[in-house]
Amino acid sequence: MTLLARITKDQIPAARRAPLDAATLADAGRIMNDVRTRGAAALREYAEKFGDRQPGEELVIDAPALRRALESLPRGTRGVLERAADRIRAFADAQRRAICDLDIAVPGGRAGHTVSPVDRAGCYAPGGRFPLPSSVLMTAVTARAAGVSEVWIASPKPTVETLAAAAIAGADAVLACGGAQAIAALAFGVEGVPACDTIVGPGNRWVTAAKQLATQVCTIDMLAGPSEVLVIADASASAAVVAADLLAQAEHDSDAIPMLVSTSESLIGAVEAEIELQLATLPTAATARGALRNGFAVLAADSAQACAISDAIAPEHLELLTEDAETLATKLRHYGALFIGGRAAEVLGDYGAGPNHVLPTGGLARSVGGLSVLNFLRVRTWLKMDDSPQWREVCSDAAALGRIEGLEAHSRAAEARVRG
Repeated sequence: MTLLARITKDQIPAARRAPLDAATLADAGRIMNDVRTRGAAALREYAEKFGDRQPGEELVIDAPALRRALESLPRGTRGVLERAADRIRAFADAQRRAICDLDIAVPGGRAGHTVSPVDRAGCYAPGGRFPLPSSVLMTAVTARAAGVSEVWIASPKPTVETLAAAAIAGADAVLACGGAQAIAALAFGVEGVPACDTIVGPGNRWVTAAKQLATQVCTIDMLAGPSEVLVIADASASAAVVAADLLAQAEHDSDAIPMLVSTSESLIGAVEAEIELQLATLPTAATARGALRNGFAVLAADSAQACAISDAIAPEHLELLTEDAETLATKLRHYGALFIGGRAAEVLGDYGAGPNHVLPTGGLARSVGGLSVLNFLRVRTWLKMDDSPQWREVCSDAAALGRIEGLEAHSRAAEARVRG
């Protein structure tokens, strides 16, 4: 019995899945509307109903409490979180420095743009099956690097490690609940939780549906569905490494999608055998087996066809385990994050080598990139004009365009300045 379905390149479009369904959107909509209407009372009811909080427990964990959680950690655990945060911060700081204000001459004056952060960001970190302090670091550290002045975390059943990560990232507070109700609180604001200008971070399908609905009042990073990895491997790849990387993705949850594209028939068979071998001792084997049913393996005729298959999928994570990985990297166009060569494991991206692990899924990498400081920034333009022949020409053209479009008041507003 094969664990990864063998399909052809022509069957790949049917393997893609939308991140949302109508029933989930409807459920999330009802929760969002309830929290928007009834505020903190509704938020408290959902938090207790879904087991995120017990009666009497605080919904909001403030900065001093986050600091106490950090100070309670064993030195080794704290060091791991702090080093990961430092690497994420260094990468995000470099991104921010690369995004500059603009000031240029235009006919009749000067124009430009300023790049500035939003005031308040809401960062979601999953915490259902597994606590994910790494997602706290990826979102909140990046928000701070962008210059956001107020950062909130929402996470269900936050562990001490999650709270400590929030302290390391410089979060102002943690909302200790999850799901659509947490997104509603961040989007609309409730007593004790202010409305955010942008909401980012991964989550389950109810979180994703709520983020889509929240776009009526704030921005979001993306609509992320089940997590994905696509490994392009040739005969030089280690079957044990390929299997390990596929299983690392498969253990996320039973909806995850592990994919293998190889130019080697024998490697595909060896990877299958390795997956079975490694599953035998994997604590999360039951979840991984469920995810493997979503995945597939494709035999490509050559590296060019492997690249074409990958670009058609536009995977969240793309690993190149080939002899010509660096050359191949220059030929690929659509992916959330690229891992070039055997040493650049996808798990290193997950756990803080530097680049962000909040990435587009479901083919959205064709149109959006992963989380970065850009998600927390606004580009605002400005214009300043002087009294010159060029300015008069611009005014004349503006008046003419106004009349072409039938907007006479526009034309008169342009002409009024020239008349003085």
